[in-house]
Amino acid sequence: SSRPSMRKLWFALTTQLTLRHFSGKMAARTESEVRQACSATLADYAAVAEGYALGNLDHDVSQNIAALLRPLPTDRPLDLLDVCCASGRDLVAFTQLGHRAVGLDGVPAFCKMARARSGCPVWQQDLCALDLPAERFDGIFANACLFHLPRAALPAALAQLRGSLRPGGVLAVSNAHGFSQDQEGWTGGRTAGTRSYVCWLSEETWVDTCQTAGLELIESFYRPPGKPRPQQPFLVTVWRKPFEKQ
Repeated sequence: SSRPSMRKLWFALTTQLTLRHFSGKMAARTESEVRQACSATLADYAAVAEGYALGNLDHDVSQNIAALLRPLPTDRPLDLLDVCCASGRDLVAFTQLGHRAVGLDGVPAFCKMARARSGCPVWQQDLCALDLPAERFDGIFANACLFHLPRAALPAALAQLRGSLRPGGVLAVSNAHGFSQDQEGWTGGRTAGTRSYVCWLSEETWVDTCQTAGLELIESFYRPPGKPRPQQPFLVTVWRKPFEKQ
């Protein structure tokens, strides 16, 4: 098959990044550095948008979708947001399950693809500058995307995501993790002329960050399933926005 193996891509990125020397100068701290990290990463995906989308069409994330939906009501259609929806693969899945899905992506080509494939509304927004409607969604699905945000940008992004959930709403995040370390910086891109920013946090740091943002942990597990921990580069965490106190 000509479709790229996501596992091979992951380990290639891991090798490129972890062999570099990390320093405070590598991490994006200032507002301008954060904007640069986000825009460069978007350009990296945009450079290979069609191939990336095709390569991920048959990637099985049903375990993650089930984790998002499990704590939510089953007696009505849900309003769901798919963050960084890329090709629209998961928008199609949510729609087929009877839910009302909205996509979001920062790459114009992905937005166009996702609208065409799913028929769902797709908003073009940058993770570094989210502007989401308040209490609009029952669930938010952030699959393999938030680890591209600099750590300095996470509180604002999580505040937007939390704010867009209805009370009792659920946020499911699948994130590349740092294997008990916090690692952040630039890595080689998907083409010779692009680069990508990654922030791979330890489970402890990631959980602390989300709890500080006012989210309550429901469930967590590593992926892909059935592999030894060193071969599970993704951590899935499922969070609830607390119900308002009476």
